[in-house]
Amino acid sequence: MFPISDTRHSGKFPLVTFILIITNLYIFFLELLSFDLESFIARFSLIPANVDITKPETLTPFITSMFLHAGFLHIGSNMWFLWIFGDNVEAAIGHLKYFFFYIFSGIAAMFIQYIFIADSSLPMLGASGAIAGILGAYLRFFPANRINTIIPIFGLPAIIAIPASFTLIYWFVIQAFNGVATIFIATASIGGVAYLAHAGGFVFGFILSKSFASQKKYYNG
Repeated sequence: MFPISDTRHSGKFPLVTFILIITNLYIFFLELLSFDLESFIARFSLIPANVDITKPETLTPFITSMFLHAGFLHIGSNMWFLWIFGDNVEAAIGHLKYFFFYIFSGIAAMFIQYIFIADSSLPMLGASGAIAGILGAYLRFFPANRINTIIPIFGLPAIIAIPASFTLIYWFVIQAFNGVATIFIATASIGGVAYLAHAGGFVFGFILSKSFASQKKYYNG
């Protein structure tokens, strides 16, 4: 399943979502132009083994890492999800609170992944955890919305409007299942997708998003 749009737009321009997308694209452009990409990644990504809570400078990658991406597919899929789901959540929370909610979701997601791979020297990077928080908030505020989704039927792509509640819960279950699997089969030691960050960011977003929003703004009715 791959979402392409939701059926109920906020009716407001998602300014912060737009700025976040432009910022991520700009930083990815800097990555591509870097003369020493390995050093660039090492400086701004989160390397769990380098974290020392007694040294604040080792904690800044919990923020900077969420603006890095590992390739075109990585940033393309992340920004696509952010654009589809971010506008409604931004309208429900408000521009400024939405920005901090995004950052806090990213930090929480990175931290949850970090707990399980604290000794790893492999870099963690990407906006997926922060965007997972947005998905959790979307489920909290707009479960009755429908998501236009590409689904293969008999080998051919079809676009079907699926309830957001089903789409997002299904996505979360996949992330959580794969995240638990990485713990038992130790794939975290060889790199890959940060499934636990996705699942953790989603739970963070779902639980805490309500405290960020005005009650009257998000119920669909």
